[in-house]
Amino acid sequence: MYTDILFPTDGSSGASAAIEHARDLAERYDATVHVLHVVNSSYVGYTGDGDAERSPSGMLGGRSDETRSGMLGGDSDETRSGMLGGDHEDLRDEIRERAIEIVEEVEGQFDGVETEGIIHVGDPYQVILAYADHADIDLVVMGTHGRRGVDRYLLGSVAEKVVRMSDVPVVTVRDNAEPPKSEGAT
Repeated sequence: MYTDILFPTDGSSGASAAIEHARDLAERYDATVHVLHVVNSSYVGYTGDGDAERSPSGMLGGRSDETRSGMLGGDSDETRSGMLGGDHEDLRDEIRERAIEIVEEVEGQFDGVETEGIIHVGDPYQVILAYADHADIDLVVMGTHGRRGVDRYLLGSVAEKVVRMSDVPVVTVRDNAEPPKSEGAT
């Protein structure tokens, strides 16, 4: 039923809440879990290379140093000025190393399940949707922070956008979900 499951992660507790669900489904269906970390380009002021022949626009191929991007691997001239100014190689290296740590740590939590680690730069919900389409993903399993009201409105919700716009089924797991109350409980 599922051969490829996408597990987007930002390394937060919200994302970690969904690991058990993704692992259980992967074990049940002998599926590969694609562990995807998206470096939000709007926060750091850099974009991907947009090489459409290798992957969808703005996406990177993996974690290797040969990955081409204005952010993670380095041969692109496509940097935006903004708050970061020019080319800040030290900052990019720190962000790149943190992204690698996040993906490797999450992959380690899928002990016994085949994983593929991927790092991309871009708008998280757009990259998740594009990767799901590009890699023929059967199911997306992702955590959500469970924000409500004004916080959700102001901050937006990557999970909500993915749920609304995905062409494949999406399972979301709330970080601070409480067990359901039984009827008659007060």
